Amino acid sequence: MLQNSYNPHLIEAGCDEAGRGCLAGSVFAAAVILPKDYDNPDFNDSKQLSKKKRYALREQIIRDAVAWAVGIVTPAEIDRINILHASFLAMHRAIDQLAVRPEALIIDGNRFDPYKPLSENATEGRKERVVTRPDDPAVLPWQCIVKGDGKYQNIAAASILAKTFRDDYMDELHLQYPMYHWNSNKGYPTRIHREAIARYGITPFHRKSYNLLGNRQLEICFDDKQ
Repeated sequence: MLQNSYNPHLIEAGCDEAGRGCLAGSVFAAAVILPKDYDNPDFNDSKQLSKKKRYALREQIIRDAVAWAVGIVTPAEIDRINILHASFLAMHRAIDQLAVRPEALIIDGNRFDPYKPLSENATEGRKERVVTRPDDPAVLPWQCIVKGDGKYQNIAAASILAKTFRDDYMDELHLQYPMYHWNSNKGYPTRIHREAIARYGITPFHRKSYNLLGNRQLEICFDDKQ
């Protein structure tokens, strides 16, 4: 059975991402604050759940959570700052949108970029809020939990939201570019996806900093007008 939270005496948000290993599409992250006494025995790592179960649990999370939000980082941003920092930025953007400000964070994985809350006069973007020292008092305390989506309910809930909202997004992109079969592979490096890249080239939604074809050479590219 998963534990409710890591810091039971604090308002804690669990965070997780989806789409880090994909060749195409944005990376999504979610942040979730659950009630202190919340217990859902069906929670688990979203990858271990059936699609039907994930979407049913998403509705429960949206209904029951104290606060929840989803953050997105685009392929262009991923190419510029790399996928590791893009994953953390997506988490930061999700935390920014929470209706309740958390007092602590727990993160799925073993690394995290320190999070500094938005100031009262901040208007946009996290690039203006660089953390210059780890003991900055404005930085929220955090704990990284390896395989946390299988240990803590708030991380498991974040995993489910990030996965399902990203899947919906890839299904929408599939309608524009059906030849890549994003409705089934969700942008991951499957054989069919890579064969489509070799045949049709890349789209504005592919991550150009990734090895899109393995050992093959890419010769054809879409541009933003296509």
